[in-house]
Amino acid sequence: MPPAASSPIVVMGVSGSGKTTVGRLLAERIHGDFLDADDLHPVSNVRKMRAGTPLTDTDRWPWLDAVAKELVRATADHPRLVIACSALKRAYRDRLRAAAPVLQLVWLTGSEELLRSRLANRAGHFMPAGMLASQLADLEPPTADEAAIVADFSATTEEIVTHVILGMPRH
Repeated sequence: MPPAASSPIVVMGVSGSGKTTVGRLLAERIHGDFLDADDLHPVSNVRKMRAGTPLTDTDRWPWLDAVAKELVRATADHPRLVIACSALKRAYRDRLRAAAPVLQLVWLTGSEELLRSRLANRAGHFMPAGMLASQLADLEPPTADEAAIVADFSATTEEIVTHVILGMPRH
């Protein structure tokens, strides 16, 4: 039986960490809804990323505000929402927490070598493998006060989701 997911969940990490794959299965396992924050990027952001140009904070704020609106909606409607969102910097996560103060973070982390391998073999995504360095440079790992559930993305998707569910607070 899945735990009660009374707060929205953000599955965070750099490109190639498995946010979408893990987020989809997690949402399925807790009988929730899934949203990929990449789908909320303005066209201008997608163009920049496709061209290999890293996004600036100025580029990201409107996107994060769109993600925050989804969190507000989820909090109001009380669905079990899982969002795959890079949320690389503490300021970005704070912006999301302003919309959903009881936000549960799941941080997918692991080796840069595995990330590079995954990105080299990924097709059909607007984020080129060459942009991984900029994401790793921007990454501010969650601190203890953020109470993130940390999962190594080298595990299978099923193992990661089981680990996350076992780490979720029960209500």
